[in-house]
Amino acid sequence: MARIILGSYMVRYPLGGNLSWALQWLIGFQQLGHDIYFVEKSGYSEACFDPVRGIMSDDCSYGIKTISTLLERFDLQNRWCFVDAEGIYYGISRRDVESIFKAADMFIDMGTHGSWLEEAANVGLRVLVEAEPGYTQMKMEKKLDHGESLPEYDYYYTIGQNIGTARSSAPTAGCSWRPVFNPVVLDLFPLRPVGKNAPFTTVMNWQAHEPIQFRGNTYGQKDMEFNKFLNLPHLTDIPLEIAVAGKQTPKDHLIDYGWRVRDAIEVTLSFDSFREYIQKSKGEFSVCKNVFFATKSGWFSDRSAAYLASGRPVVAQETGFSFHLPCGHGLFAVETVNEARDAIVEIITNYERHSSWARELAFEYLEARKVLKRFLGELDA
Repeated sequence: MARIILGSYMVRYPLGGNLSWALQWLIGFQQLGHDIYFVEKSGYSEACFDPVRGIMSDDCSYGIKTISTLLERFDLQNRWCFVDAEGIYYGISRRDVESIFKAADMFIDMGTHGSWLEEAANVGLRVLVEAEPGYTQMKMEKKLDHGESLPEYDYYYTIGQNIGTARSSAPTAGCSWRPVFNPVVLDLFPLRPVGKNAPFTTVMNWQAHEPIQFRGNTYGQKDMEFNKFLNLPHLTDIPLEIAVAGKQTPKDHLIDYGWRVRDAIEVTLSFDSFREYIQKSKGEFSVCKNVFFATKSGWFSDRSAAYLASGRPVVAQETGFSFHLPCGHGLFAVETVNEARDAIVEIITNYERHSSWARELAFEYLEARKVLKRFLGELDA
């Protein structure tokens, strides 16, 4: 058994999809029998989002209540810590956090931007796991171009299966990148009956970041890719729905083209509501961020993994993930609107089989214990 500290963010952005992403890792390590802890820092002022009030502030009370309740459900109480903008510790005390770091075998940085590296200085292994392939490496490369140093880790992992290979045009910032899939705990997504008229859905942010300029090119977000599939509702009788966030979302325009539009915050107000939204769907249709597509990063979503685990087939924009996951049975990689239509028609025509294949694919390739056991095995090698 190893003592593993996972640094990420749940308190700062306590919505269902984000909570689910971190939870899969925590429970996966727990199921493998490891001594797992979660740590988070605010990192900057007004870093905490309150989805009920719709504001960013230094008040972390909503996020603290959310994750303390959630983690207790999975026997992870007394295994988390949040440090607010004033340096106040919530959950585990500062003294106990320092003791835990001193005895830790591994620190995994999954979105803390190096804010815990001082505490982790003497931990046996320090591992970066980044989930924005292409975007992360471009930001790192630009820092190097400006003479800035980068946080140092023993190993660098990415959700982008193609990063650092000839299949992807993304830079590497001089790091040797290893791929890892987003894990999914199948027990968290039990099979449920699907409604006859259930739509294909997804949860998305229209523009999560500003576009990034790199080597003369502009790389953007999902807003740049969605137009390729805008006409899809006119090509199929199957209802298509997106739960979308972002002030710049052209909701009326999307509705005019036949899309059902929901509020992503409302749909993902909790982990349970996020899961329920997936389980009430026929399947998922989703586009990716432009930077994932343009660099052929091989990114595959943790949300799509949850759909598959729930027995909900997935039609996803191709990022190069088809080199690593079998497609055509429960999962389809598409590049054009006609390919998306054909995939949806095939799924509906043979729904029971594709639903079964989706769950099987999640178990075979994305199941948390398998993914994380392989991940830890590589670090021991």
